[in-house]
Amino acid sequence: MPEKNESRPLTSIVSYPERGEGGNNRYRGNCSPKLVEDLIGFFRPQEICDYMCGSGTTKAAADKLGIGSHLYDLHSGFDIMNCEIPERPEFIFWHPPYWDIVTYSDVMYSASEVQNQYGYDPKQFDLSRIPDWNRFVEAMNYAMMKQYTSLEKGGRMAVLMGDIKKKGQFYSMLAEIIKPGTLENIIIKAQHNCFSDKTRYSGSFIPILHEYVMIVRKDNALICPVLISEKKQIDIRDIPGATWRDVVAAVLEQCKEPVTLTFLYEQIEPHKKAQANKWWKEKIRQTLQYHPEHFQHMDRGLWKLRTKK
Repeated sequence: MPEKNESRPLTSIVSYPERGEGGNNRYRGNCSPKLVEDLIGFFRPQEICDYMCGSGTTKAAADKLGIGSHLYDLHSGFDIMNCEIPERPEFIFWHPPYWDIVTYSDVMYSASEVQNQYGYDPKQFDLSRIPDWNRFVEAMNYAMMKQYTSLEKGGRMAVLMGDIKKKGQFYSMLAEIIKPGTLENIIIKAQHNCFSDKTRYSGSFIPILHEYVMIVRKDNALICPVLISEKKQIDIRDIPGATWRDVVAAVLEQCKEPVTLTFLYEQIEPHKKAQANKWWKEKIRQTLQYHPEHFQHMDRGLWKLRTKK
């Protein structure tokens, strides 16, 4: 392990088969202190802050490398959603919960003890207890921006997060987290000794064996670029890059029986693909004729999508 002020290599892929010392490995979701040590050793901050510190892994890494640390958590009187961040951090390490995969309040620690000591019920503010994915993303992004804005100019945030597969649906924290400032690095971190390692999956499920470390840098005190993921419902018939074959095939794909040209006209006319071409009816007929590998002409002027053999 590096000593204080000693640099060490850090690459875009990291792996820690042996967890290392620091924090509590029984605290589910707890990351390897070696990751935090590597981040400290590479970026060399004078101190590090962690506002969801869990069992204290960040402090253990900071103590080992001889730098200062400020640690907070919902279980110790600090609620990232409502409390004011007391520092102007140089470097923040944040390991948010992976949605509701691991529940923390009243599972990893006693909610009643927290309420007795600090006067609030942590279950009400626990991100791992948010049942809806979209609400979780909203809370995650609020916490992300709150921490980023607290950084001093030139400061960095390293965010450890993962992908989630739940009931056949894939959810990506990296894809949906807000990305303020300069996106400096994405590091792939291999996962080891997970609860799911012994689980056997069937079907098309691909086991998730990695996490991400996203590093953003605050280069401007007031103004920052922000990359926001936004979900939209877009009709194929209105997408500029969709070809006439794509559009006609998409319409026919929704039909169980062969349809007439008139039906195709009605389905395409109100959309941008037709509105952008004066000869759109001719293009539809041409497309049907030019792609016999996709479109099948039936009796009485009916058309259908050719099925694969």
